[in-house]
Amino acid sequence: MNWDDTESEQFKELAARVERATSGPQLSGPDIPDVPDDEVDFILTKEHRRFTEFADAVRRDRYIGLCYGPPGVGKTLSARRYAHWHELAPLLHGSRAREGEGQDRHDWHTLLYTPTVSATPRLIDKELTNMSMFFSSIRAPDPYDRRTFHGLHALTPFAELLIVDEADRLKTAGLEQLRDHYDRSRLGMILIGMPGIEKRLARYPQLYSRIGFVHEYRPLSADELTFVLQRHWAALGLPLSADDFTDAEAVAAVHRITTGNFRLLQRLFAQISRILEINDLHTITKEVVETARESLVIGSL
Repeated sequence: MNWDDTESEQFKELAARVERATSGPQLSGPDIPDVPDDEVDFILTKEHRRFTEFADAVRRDRYIGLCYGPPGVGKTLSARRYAHWHELAPLLHGSRAREGEGQDRHDWHTLLYTPTVSATPRLIDKELTNMSMFFSSIRAPDPYDRRTFHGLHALTPFAELLIVDEADRLKTAGLEQLRDHYDRSRLGMILIGMPGIEKRLARYPQLYSRIGFVHEYRPLSADELTFVLQRHWAALGLPLSADDFTDAEAVAAVHRITTGNFRLLQRLFAQISRILEINDLHTITKEVVETARESLVIGSL
């Protein structure tokens, strides 16, 4: 069997997998988590705009980018928002797309992948390939067009960027598998992880030499935190006034406790809402904030 025959057999196999995946009422997509509730009421922050500029550059120049930051500052939410994952994930997860629904969505250009803790190179390869096939079945005018696929290890040409969240979980073999996908495809790639991942990746010169830009995702600034707190106050049906000492004192307490951490802020306000309801209170005071803080388990940020 010559090379052309081998390539033809590979394509036929891949087309058959697409046919099985996209036909029938029991469509089952790759294992993609449900859309978080906090993604529905997304707040555009300066850090999200910086992340968007960073992702646009990686997608345009097709290199590997590295994004790191402490837990809870909004890295994952920004990545999901950039990829329009709240719209794409249900379709890739199993919901049937209406005919032609995604063909004109030029902002659907990014795939988001979160490896499991025990992900092996073979599992990573399988999940990325399956995700790509489902994405192609949505975006491609003809999912069986030969130009759609460039071999079993290449990702769909309809995607321009692959974002890998929780990249800290990957061991050396998993990182090599991602590098293999990057080399075989024409995608940009962003690795998202905790502070220190940039030093760890420096020990892998073949991968690190392909990293074109490093982006640090930082907590909310004081001004941004005040803006976000206005949204939280309004959600509880309460006014927030800079001229009110009680409000100013409560805001200072929130800032001191959360230090601009998005996730911790949401957890804190969930407790504040509960305390206000239980005690039939209509004002957020420093004492309410401190009481809410006592109900939380806060580690090092």
